[in-house]
Amino acid sequence: MVAQSSKAADPKGSINLRIETQARQLIDDAAAILGKTRTEFMVESARRQAIDVLLDQRLFALDPERYDAFLHALDNPPAPGPKLRSLLHRVPAWERK
Repeated sequence: MVAQSSKAADPKGSINLRIETQARQLIDDAAAILGKTRTEFMVESARRQAIDVLLDQRLFALDPERYDAFLHALDNPPAPGPKLRSLLHRVPAWERK
């Protein structure tokens, strides 16, 4: 088996940004305090923010009592009301002529 270089295993792309001078200076100052390059700082910050956003949308924690109530609600949904029944019987806009 042939070992691959790290460049082949981890391809990199580029992102070009237009940014106000004050924002760029703020980023540069923060990066310098942490001993990082502007690129390192921006990539790490954006990555951390992206993870937070995704986790906030996909993960939530409940205590045992609320977890049981959540499972009960999933297993026992309310009966569909008249508005839901009406919606489900409509022809979708993309299928209308």
